Amino acid sequence: MTDITRRQGLKLGLSAAAGGALALAAGRAMAATHAVAIQGFAFVPAELAVAVGDTVVFTNLDRAPHTATALNGSFDTGNLRRDQTGEVTIAAAGVIDYKCSLHRSMKAKITAS
Repeated sequence: MTDITRRQGLKLGLSAAAGGALALAAGRAMAATHAVAIQGFAFVPAELAVAVGDTVVFTNLDRAPHTATALNGSFDTGNLRRDQTGEVTIAAAGVIDYKCSLHRSMKAKITAS
């Protein structure tokens, strides 16, 4: 009887571990990708709602170079020339105001929950 109990315990332990791994993988799979265009010296959309862990891809459609630089220092795409993209992953909940460091009138925000 002891032998059967050990096997059952092992099976239960492996099942629980597999279930936890699947839940973790499912959580990662649910992360989304959002697009922000930099066009006409503006971020489009100017306000974006995302979940923590989501990725935001900035694409510069202007002839002038631009950046997407978070005021809190959490991300900076660096200079993006025309048709270049910069990708950031949102790591924490809250409101992230950002700007173009080359054109300070260009401002937008991301709200992460």
